[in-house]
Amino acid sequence: MSVRARIDVELQNLARLANAGYFIGLHIRFTSPLFTFQTYDQRWIDHYTENGFVLRDPMTAWGFSRTGWIRWSDTALLDPFGLFKEAARHGLKFGATVACGPIKSRTIASFARSDREFRDEEIEKIERTVLRLHDLSEPPEALTEAQIEALRMIAGGDRFAQAAEKLGISESALKARITTARNRLMARTTAEAIQRAKDNRLI
Repeated sequence: MSVRARIDVELQNLARLANAGYFIGLHIRFTSPLFTFQTYDQRWIDHYTENGFVLRDPMTAWGFSRTGWIRWSDTALLDPFGLFKEAARHGLKFGATVACGPIKSRTIASFARSDREFRDEEIEKIERTVLRLHDLSEPPEALTEAQIEALRMIAGGDRFAQAAEKLGISESALKARITTARNRLMARTTAEAIQRAKDNRLI
C-alpha cells in the first residue's frame, strides 16, 4: 500500500471518531503546514478564515507550546476571544487537540463532536493516529540526482519532450523520474512536487 493510501485510511478512521469534523496541519514550517486535511463544515471554515481566527485560536497557541493532547473544555485553556463559543454555534460543541513533533516541524490537529465529549480512550486513539500521520508525511531528506534534474527542467519551463531531449533520455524515462519524485514528495501533481521540493530546499 502506498504512503498516500495509508494516509487516506488513517483519515477515514479519524472521520469516524470526529462527527463534527477535523483539521490536521502536518509539519507546520514557517507558519504553514506541508499538508492540510480538514472536514469541518464549509460555513465554519469560511467564518474562521474571514475573521482571522487562527491568530486568536487557543489551540494554535497551545499546539506550539506543548505536545500531547487536551480537550477544548480544559479550564487551563484561555479563550479571551470566545472562539470556542463561536465554534459551538457552528456545531463544533466538543473538541480535542493533539500536537506532536519538533517545533521546527510541528503537527497540530483538532477534532470536534457535536453530541458529547471525546472519551479518554478515543483521544488516545486519535493521538496515536496523528503520530502515525506525522511519521508517514515526514518530508524526504533528499531526492535522487535524476529526480532533481527532471524537476528542475520542468520547473524551468521545459515541456517533457524538451526536458527529455536535454537530458538525453526518452520522454517515458523522464516521466518515470517525475512520477517517482511526486510519490516521494507525496504530491498529486508535478507543480505540487516542484513546490514541495523547493520548500524543502531539495532543488
